[in-house]
Amino acid sequence: MARMLIVDDDAAFREGLSETLRDLGHVVLEAGSTDAGALALRTEQPDLALIDLRMPGGGGLALLAEAGRLAPGTPCVVLTAYANGQNTIEAMRLGAFDHLTKPVSRPQLADMVARALHQRALQRQPPRPLAPSDDGDIVGASEAMRQVLKRIGQAAASDASVLVLGETGTGKELVARALHRNSARAGQPFVGVNCAAIPAELMESELFGHVKGAFSGAVSDRLGRFREAQGGTLFLDEIGDMSLATQAKMLRVLQEREVVPVGGTQALPVDVRIVAATHHDLPAAVREGRFREDLWYRLQVIPIFLPPLRERPGDVIPLAESFLRGLGGKTLSAAAARALLAHPWPGNVRELRNAMQRAAALSSGAVIDVEHLGLPESSASPGTGLDIPWDGPMDAALAVVEREMIVRALRASAGNRAEAARRLGLHRQQLYRKLQQHGLG
Repeated sequence: MARMLIVDDDAAFREGLSETLRDLGHVVLEAGSTDAGALALRTEQPDLALIDLRMPGGGGLALLAEAGRLAPGTPCVVLTAYANGQNTIEAMRLGAFDHLTKPVSRPQLADMVARALHQRALQRQPPRPLAPSDDGDIVGASEAMRQVLKRIGQAAASDASVLVLGETGTGKELVARALHRNSARAGQPFVGVNCAAIPAELMESELFGHVKGAFSGAVSDRLGRFREAQGGTLFLDEIGDMSLATQAKMLRVLQEREVVPVGGTQALPVDVRIVAATHHDLPAAVREGRFREDLWYRLQVIPIFLPPLRERPGDVIPLAESFLRGLGGKTLSAAAARALLAHPWPGNVRELRNAMQRAAALSSGAVIDVEHLGLPESSASPGTGLDIPWDGPMDAALAVVEREMIVRALRASAGNRAEAARRLGLHRQQLYRKLQQHGLG
C-alpha cells in the first residue's frame, strides 16, 4: 500500500483515477489546483504524485519544477489530454518519472505505479560508494590494469617511443595522457592526431606543416603537429591506418629529429616524445606489406597492451561508478550491477561510458536500474546457453558468469593457465583457487 497524490482541476477525472488507485490497494490524496498540490507535496510527502499538465496557477510543469524541493524522492508523473513532443520533452527534462496521455487505462496505470514505486524503493537503498577518480585518470582494480599502470610508471621517466596496443575503445588515449602527465614533459604541450581521420593527401601537411603557397589553399604558414608539440608529447592514434608514403617520411623524422614543412627547403629541429596507438595487428600488417618493418621497430621500443574490458570484469563496476560520478553522482542498483557484469562489452570502455551517459539521462531518480541501461537482454551470454539465475542471489549469478569466463580464457590460451590468468586479470594463484572452486581443476 502506498500514498498517491492526484493533482488535477477536473473533479470527474480525479474521482475516476482515485477509484482505480484504491482498487489497486493504495491510499489516495487529492488536490484540485497547483497551489493545493504544492501544499500536499510539502506536507504529505506522498509515495507518488500524478500531476495534470494544464491547470490554473502555473500548470503542472511549474509544480513539477518545484516538486524536487517540496517532496524530495517522490516520483512525479505528468498527465495530459494534449500530449505533444515539446511538453513531453519538457516534462522529462524537469524530472518527471513518466508522461502519460489521458485517458489512462487500468493496466497502464498499474504498470506505471509499480515501476515508480520500484524506483522509489531503490532510491531508499543505501548508496553504493563511488570509486574516487579525477578526470582523465585511468580507473582499474584488476591485476591486468595494475600491470598497465606499472608499465606507464616505468615508461614515463623515459623519452623512448611507446606503442599502445588494444581494441578500439579500450582507452589508449588515456594511457598516452597518463604517460605525458607523469613525465618530465608534463608542463609542455600534449598534441593528439587521429591518423585514421585525416585524408592521406593532407597527412603530411598535418604532421610536418607547410609554407605559404606550398599548394592551392596554403594561404599562410602552418607549424604542423610535430612543431606544435615541441618539448612535449605527440600522440599518433590509429597509426596502423597511415599510408606507406607518410610512414617513410615519419621514419625519417624519428631518425633525424627534424621536419621539413611541405613546400619548404629548410629542416627544422623537433624535440617530441612519440606515443603511438593502434587496434591493428601491426606484425601481420608488416608481413602483408601494409606497414613498414623499420617504423614498427622504431615505435614499439616500449609496448603497452590494454586488454579488452571483457577480460577484466573486475574493472566494470569501478569504471561505471567513475563515469556516474561525473554525471551527477547517480548510483547503480544491485540488479544493474549484475547486468553490467554479464554484458560482453564489445565496444569496451567507450561502450560502457556511453551506457552510463544514457542511463544517467534516462533514470528519473538517483538510482540506475536495469531498464535504464539499454543493454540487449540476450547480451549476458551470447551463444553460450548459460542458465543464469537472475532472480536468485547475486553470488549465484556471478559464479555462473565467472566459470564461463574461465572456461573461455583457458580455451583461448590453449590451456596455458598463466596466459589465462593474464587474460582474466588474475594472479595465477587466484586462478588456481577458482579452478578448484568451479570444479575445473
